[in-house]
Amino acid sequence: MTHTLVSRTVIALAAVIATAGSAFAAPYQKGDRVESFQSKTQHEQAYTFKPAETRYLLISHDMETGKKANAVLTRVGRENLSRKKAVYLANIHGMPGVGRMFALPKMKKYSHTIILGDDAKLIARFPEERGKVTVLALEEGKVVSVQFWKPGDESLDNFLK
Repeated sequence: MTHTLVSRTVIALAAVIATAGSAFAAPYQKGDRVESFQSKTQHEQAYTFKPAETRYLLISHDMETGKKANAVLTRVGRENLSRKKAVYLANIHGMPGVGRMFALPKMKKYSHTIILGDDAKLIARFPEERGKVTVLALEEGKVVSVQFWKPGDESLDNFLK
């Protein structure tokens, strides 16, 4: 009886560990098909990311890099980003409530769309280099390159070709 209970407990624990490990898929890399997702914009509008309609997906992973990216994206302009089929995702997952009280109203001032990444599983899919914006170049929804842009130090034009 005790042996059966221990065996069942071990099997259940192994299943939980296996499920938890698969909950966070590996970051995207060249050749991967990017999954569609739903989120909100900085204006609290529903947003559906459509990989097949996107050429460049830019992802900032921290607030300081996001501020620098937003400054550059403002200069580039909403129309130019649309023409290049470029969209911008800001990681806000883990941002404390007090930080959100200040950050989200500031984000509303930007004319370009900011997709708010507030889901750990979603954010985990995007490769990251500290202090840089991840730039995924897509063709028909597949990753053709993964690059890392340092806003303020490097021209965004070099990444959106």
